[in-house]
Amino acid sequence: MGNPGGGKQVSNLINLIIPLIAGILLGYFLRNKKHLRLDKVIFWAIIVLIFSLGFSIGSNSKLLNSLPTVGVTAIIISVMTILFSMFFLKIARKAVKIE
Repeated sequence: MGNPGGGKQVSNLINLIIPLIAGILLGYFLRNKKHLRLDKVIFWAIIVLIFSLGFSIGSNSKLLNSLPTVGVTAIIISVMTILFSMFFLKIARKAVKIE
């Protein structure tokens, strides 16, 4: 009757929330430091995340086979987002009389 896998979802959520809160607290207490040069650390963390994502996609044959469909859908969503943003921006500029 319960939610199958519900405990796992809570555990995954906690695994995301704890580092987020720890980062916020660390950033809060270190905010007055002159120069925290984290740009290289952030860059390499992003590289590791992208590699991990690519590895996960490459090792999952079902996901790899559906990649063309997902790619086309992503392109359509991206193009529609840009077009509608431009459309509503034009309407907003006329409403505020910026043009």
